[in-house]
Amino acid sequence: MPYGIEKGAAVIIRTRVFELCDGHYHNLSELAHAMGISVSQVYRVRDGKRSINQKFIVGAKRAFPSCGLDELFYLESNNSDGLGLRTAVTESCHRAD
Repeated sequence: MPYGIEKGAAVIIRTRVFELCDGHYHNLSELAHAMGISVSQVYRVRDGKRSINQKFIVGAKRAFPSCGLDELFYLESNNSDGLGLRTAVTESCHRAD
């Protein structure tokens, strides 16, 4: 299977947008504006309170046009115990929030 994900495993899409925003945007409000989505949606995705949807994906591409989708997003499978393998998201966009 692609990306080393087992057949039948639950897959979660994760983003590198928050890591990439450092040096491009001063804060999450600027990032949200560049993405064309609400600031609250950006915060909710970052905090894990909202899943990544089509608007977020399109917005990420709009904010980082030189990045490919594989640079902006990656897939993660769930463990057999149902707990996702969590990857820490950097706090690089917190400077001026």
